[in-house]
Amino acid sequence: MFVRSDAEIDRAVAAVKAAKLAYKLLDANVETTSHQVSLGTMHLAKGLEFRAVAVMACDDEIIPLQSRITSVGDDGDLREVYETERHLLYVACTRARDQLFVTACEPASEFLADLVAQQMAPRSA
Repeated sequence: MFVRSDAEIDRAVAAVKAAKLAYKLLDANVETTSHQVSLGTMHLAKGLEFRAVAVMACDDEIIPLQSRITSVGDDGDLREVYETERHLLYVACTRARDQLFVTACEPASEFLADLVAQQMAPRSA
């Protein structure tokens, strides 16, 4: 299970506990444990692969992170921040080999529409 930042980890822990599942918080070593839900930030997702992934808390102002947007000085930097944030979500979602589950509270991230559009796009053979 991945969330945007450490600020959302407690939300993910609460969800896993409510489901009565064992979990392990991932750190920089990114060591997973069998039969436990691995919880971490999207920054830790790169290079990993799981049968199922939940990307949680894809709310507006969390992804893209509002504090990053408001700290930008010009339009060129703003585009870069948006693309970096979009890529972060994309990487987290593509860690799923078989199943992907994405959650958000309303209003949801504007990036979720991009994910749906990609999923619905015809694929060439």
